[in-house]
Amino acid sequence: MPVEPQAFKNSLAQWASGVTVVTSVDISADALAGSQRVGITASSFASVSLEPPRVLICVNKRLYTHGLIERSRVFAVNILNEDQLGWGMLFAGMLPEAEDRFVGIDWRAEVTGSPILPGVLAWLDCRVAHAYDGGDHTIFVGEVEATGTHEIGAPLLYYDRQWRKLDAARPAHP
Repeated sequence: MPVEPQAFKNSLAQWASGVTVVTSVDISADALAGSQRVGITASSFASVSLEPPRVLICVNKRLYTHGLIERSRVFAVNILNEDQLGWGMLFAGMLPEAEDRFVGIDWRAEVTGSPILPGVLAWLDCRVAHAYDGGDHTIFVGEVEATGTHEIGAPLLYYDRQWRKLDAARPAHP
């Protein structure tokens, strides 16, 4: 008997994760004049390999961002800090009045041209090494070409369908 989608979602809601904004840019000659850039909020992100340094992201095939990453073969992962909830909501499409999600954000480009957001806890600038079918998502494995950290702050978290902050006053006990 197949697993019901709602039961699957309910189980996954019990997995706490960090929140990232995955960005990409159209690097084709046609788009360079306008430098089309995109970004989505994502929690499907993980480390894959230390040598070579690789990470993975999972992106819904229906999203425009998916097609752009597929064509450009580049993306950046921006790990949000707890004060960047607004960006998490913005890039999740929860603020529909924002036509250009990058307006007012002083982003910069590193190696691939994908936007790096200011003040994030860490960022990884990647070139797609592999893409795997993952059902309604594609699993993009990116080779990390550049990375950096902002060593002050705590992560923005997502748990039980809610945005959360790390409660430093209650450490986990083994």
